[in-house]
Formats: sequence, C-alpha cells, structure tokens
Amino acid sequence: MASSSNSAVYPVYAAGMGAVPARPHPRVLSIAGSDPSGGAGIQADLKSIAAHGGYGMAAITALTAQNTLGVSAIHVPPVEFLRQQLDAISSDIEIDAVKIGMLGDAAVIDEVRSWLEEVRPAVVVLDPVMVATSGDRLLRETAETALRSLLPLADLVTPNLPELAMLLGEPEAPDWATALDQGKRLAAECGTTVLVKGGHLAGNDCPDALVNTSGLLRQDVIEVPGPRVDTRNSHGTGCSLSSALATVQARRGDWEVSLREVKPWLLQALAAADGLEVGKGSGPVHHFHHMEPALNPAGKSGDFAARLWAEAAPELDAIYGLAFIQGLQSGRLPEPQFNYYLAQDAIYLNGYSRVLARAGALAPTEEEQLFWAKSSQLCLEVESELHRNWLSTRSASTQTGPVTRSYVDHLLATSASGSYAVLLAAILPCYWLYAEVGQQLHAAYVDAGAPSEHPYAAWLTTYADEEFAAATRKAIDFTDAAAISASTQERGAMVEAFAQSCRYETAFFDAPRLFA
Repeated sequence: MASSSNSAVYPVYAAGMGAVPARPHPRVLSIAGSDPSGGAGIQADLKSIAAHGGYGMAAITALTAQNTLGVSAIHVPPVEFLRQQLDAISSDIEIDAVKIGMLGDAAVIDEVRSWLEEVRPAVVVLDPVMVATSGDRLLRETAETALRSLLPLADLVTPNLPELAMLLGEPEAPDWATALDQGKRLAAECGTTVLVKGGHLAGNDCPDALVNTSGLLRQDVIEVPGPRVDTRNSHGTGCSLSSALATVQARRGDWEVSLREVKPWLLQALAAADGLEVGKGSGPVHHFHHMEPALNPAGKSGDFAARLWAEAAPELDAIYGLAFIQGLQSGRLPEPQFNYYLAQDAIYLNGYSRVLARAGALAPTEEEQLFWAKSSQLCLEVESELHRNWLSTRSASTQTGPVTRSYVDHLLATSASGSYAVLLAAILPCYWLYAEVGQQLHAAYVDAGAPSEHPYAAWLTTYADEEFAAATRKAIDFTDAAAISASTQERGAMVEAFAQSCRYETAFFDAPRLFA
C-alpha cells in the first residue's frame, strides 16, 4: 500500500448468496454419524464448530465402531428416532446453520430431506460422506440416488474427489483441471455451489475451489490455493472443514470469505496434528491448535515479534516473486496496473484509518492512543494526496476491488472483537511487510543508479521515509508488548490474525494483474 498505512490483501473476492444475519455465536446443528475415536463425524463437527465460536448441536444418524485404523461396524438407529431428535431441536432452538454428514441409507436421507423442507435453515452445508479416509464405504450403494436428490436443498456441497466422481457416476479426477470440470457439471446439475477439494491429488499444492454456474458467485470458479501438509493424520478433515464453513458462513454470509477464513485454520490443524499422538493409523487433526501458547508465556520482550516475523517469511518470498513487484522495480510495470494499485490503495486507506482509530480507542496507554490516532489521520492525508497527485491526471476505477473489500472486512471484523492485542497483530503486516518490501525496492532503485527515466521514481523514493520506518518499529514494539500480557488464547488468535493479514498483503500486490 502507500506511505504510512500501506498494505495488501489475500484474494477474498466477494461471493456467496447475499446477506445472512451475522451472529457472533452461531447455533449450528450437525446431522451426522458418530465416531467413538473422536476424530471424525459428530465429534469432529462439534470441535470444529466450537473452534470457530459457534454453539454446536448434534442429531446422530448412525453409530460406528471405528478408530484411526478404520471402520469395523455401523449401526443405523430407527429413522423415527432421528426425526424425534431433529424435531426436538428445531421446535425449541433457532438454528442458524446446518451441516449434514454421514447419512447411511435412503430412509435416513428421505427423513432429513423432509425435515429440511419444513424447517429450511438459512445455511445448509452438505458433506456427502460416502467413503471414509480409510477407504471404508459409509453409504450404501442403494442410497446414492437418494443422496443426489438431497443436493439441491444444500447451499454448499463439499465432496472429496472420490465422492465427486461417485455423484457423477464417473472415474475419479486424476488432475485439478478434470476435478474443476466435474465440479462445474455437478453444480449445474444440482443448482448449488460446490466446493471442489484438491486433497486427494498428488503434488505439493492443495487447492480448493468454489464452483457455481447459477450466478450465486461473482465468478463461476473461485480458486483458493494452499500448500499440502505432509502428515498421515488427516482423519476427519472433510467433516471439520464442512462444519467450520457452516459456522463461519452463519457469521459472514459470504462463501468465499468463509472459505478463506477457514482454510488457514484447517492447514494449521493438519500441521499440528502429529503433536496429538492419537492412534496407530490416520489420526485426527488438531482442532484447537490456535488455543495453544504461541510461545512460552514467560518469553522475554521481542520473542513474540520474532515468532510473527517467521510467520511472515513465506509471504515475503511470494511477494518478491510477483510480476507486479518485479515490474515496479524495473519500471516496466504497465501503467494501468499501477493506476489500479494506487486507486485501490486510496480506498483501502480510508477503511484502514477507521481500524487504526479503533486501535487508539482500545489502547491502554496515552502513548499508544496518540500513536494510533496520528496514524489514522495520516491515512486520510495519504489518501487525499494520492488522488490529488498521480490519480487526478490518470484513469483508474474508483470502485472497491474484491481484494480491497475483503481485506478491509477482515480488519473491521478483527477490530470489532474487542481485543487490542489481536487487532494490533492484524494491523502489523500493513506496516511491517510494506516497510520491508519498500526498503528492498528502494535499495534496488538506488543500486541501479536511481534512473530519472524510471516512470515510478517519485513513488519509489517514498520507501526511504525514515518516519515510516520509525512508526513501523513502534508498531512492532506495541504488538510485542501486548502479546506478553495477553492470554494464551489471545496469543493464538494474534498469530492467526497476523498470518491472515500477511496473506492479504501478498494478494494486494497481485490484484492489479488480475483486475486492472
């Protein structure tokens, strides 16, 4: 971003079905089977819902005898009892979202469909559980047709690749392009949004994509990249993802925003799974990894800042590899892309100033209150300067771009949480990563002899601003100090907020390539 409050964003392009009343603690019902080992099914759903601030409820469709090694038996209670569970809940409690998992047979599916048609919750996520991670079949073949008839009642369907193929009656997709094609056709057939998941593909990447051809998304396909986590402990991944999405969607009302909030959490849950040491086979993911201490509570000053800097390293590498940054450094960046970048920066700064003002209101000391208030004012001054100088003589869209909108939404949501420490962690990449990238760009410009014909020379010199460097150091110190006095849970939330904002930084620099 530009000058004293610049930043960037990870692609959270607005998508979804429109406004859903946001609730700080959504009431989420899981309709699924039970896993006595605790890694999947109802048990995983309730953990996932709680991890995202929801109030979890459960109606059990089937009892399984299973562990990390596989499923040895399945018992489906009388379908009449399932309906009694559903009616007991919905007659007393307003349900904000429903996640549907293992259904077992056609009779259970028909009963769930009948209940959905009567109650029709605002958010319905269907995870078409047909095959367990271990390879055990969890849905009778005779029930596949009934399951397909349930798909149109869901707002989001989240099959893995084997399940996606089974729903279409086709072989499993061998690559991402084929998977996306299958997702498009399933979305067209059932008239709802499909989440295509790349977890079963080979390679180091593990992308996901929201697919819809009915106009519910701003784009037919919205891909969310991600790395593959090297662990055998992935039991319950699909259950955990779908129930988390149902919970967050009840708060956010936007499927893409929800996915981009949930996916980093799930990646960390997989990364931390080995530490649980549960079972001899495919163990569960760590649903509450974010509640563990980010570092030793007795850590000294500077320790938490060092932890955050380690979190930022992958995004810095990604930023330096972007065509936008390379073109900006060389001077060969197409001017329309630079114009888009500055226009979005000006829009962003307007929203960011409100977030900084909120930090000032929450700050515990006068020094911090004055610092954030001054930073908020500088944001507005920089925005005016951008319009007055470069943008006033060039053509650039004044509409808020999807990346900009999503990043500002992320910060505003964090500011509404009431935690000063978490808010500072979300704010910090806007200072820290920008200052680091700016320093490198300016140094390269100077090393090249500071050529006057460089089209962005005047802009690059702003990176040498020592006042901004000093403000960045102070923002780091304030965040580090807040972490020392924060609770264990807050420190975990700080790391997540910081990492999310770092990803947003990368995307903001990449947005001109996509949208200019």
